[in-house]
Amino acid sequence: MSEQITTISFFKYTTFKTKLWGFKMMQFAHKDLSKVEGQSFYRLLGSGKGLGFNPLPDWSVYCLLQVWDSEAAAQEFFSFSDLVQQYKNNSAELSTLYMKNISAGGTWVNKTPFEKGTDLDATRPIAVITRATIKLNWLLRFWKYVPTSQEALAGNEGLIYTKGVGEIPVVQMATFSLWKDFESVKKFAYNSKQHKEAIRRTRKNEWYKEELFARFHPYKSTGTWEGKKLLSFD
Repeated sequence: MSEQITTISFFKYTTFKTKLWGFKMMQFAHKDLSKVEGQSFYRLLGSGKGLGFNPLPDWSVYCLLQVWDSEAAAQEFFSFSDLVQQYKNNSAELSTLYMKNISAGGTWVNKTPFEKGTDLDATRPIAVITRATIKLNWLLRFWKYVPTSQEALAGNEGLIYTKGVGEIPVVQMATFSLWKDFESVKKFAYNSKQHKEAIRRTRKNEWYKEELFARFHPYKSTGTWEGKKLLSFD
């Protein structure tokens, strides 16, 4: 299997000054990120309010997704990069999950970034990334149905954390969700009438110009989020 790993980092900003800094870095961080050795793919992502997809921006949370040739390349970046130090200096919280891909389908900006790095273990936590470019002529109907499709997320005992993120507001959207185990993912995917209906409408109406779905096993967590580690591996 591939030695590739994926990291996802969340940054939280709490003051007007740092929120403005985080917003500016959506443009200015590309200069450094485009030259990182051992990195095969990256996306800078803003976020939406609340759970899952949301067209209203959350100016306090930003995200960096990176795909690495090896864990050593990721460690080099997070330990010695001046860019990472700038993020640390401006963030009230910074949390990074290290993950190995279980499976992936679809494309992201016409690329297939994730290579299988591990087999599914139904007892371990699972992270899920979905990403879509929504067709312009379906935007209104898509966003009108989103609140209904996400009703099953609220209070879901198997859900550890979720956040809607994206590159271009309203049009290019993604979700990151972290689950206790595979059974929790299955229950949401197959037992939620709202979620099943959303999938049916997506297939019938062809809402998306491009889409991707990927599952991962997280195996390492650094930093804190909302005062604690997203996952503990002790």
